[in-house]
Amino acid sequence: MRTWQVERRKRTRHLIELGGLVVKAGIVDLTGDDRAMIYGALIWMADKLQSEDAERARDTWTKLGKMASEMERPADPNDRVRPQPDRA
Repeated sequence: MRTWQVERRKRTRHLIELGGLVVKAGIVDLTGDDRAMIYGALIWMADKLQSEDAERARDTWTKLGKMASEMERPADPNDRVRPQPDRA
């Protein structure tokens, strides 16, 4: 396989994984798949990460992400992945 093909597949996989996070977080359902709203929220996040409050936002969002990830991880390798609790 050519180098450009390998790189293209890596990029595609990366983009699919990022899209999966948007779905996993419930954003697609909560916004009714409104892509303008999702894009606006992402722009708001980028602005926040460029502000004087960036470090606090990073810390908060990292903690939330790790906690959610831990809640999904099965305690026993033979167990199924636990669904996330309803955040509503």
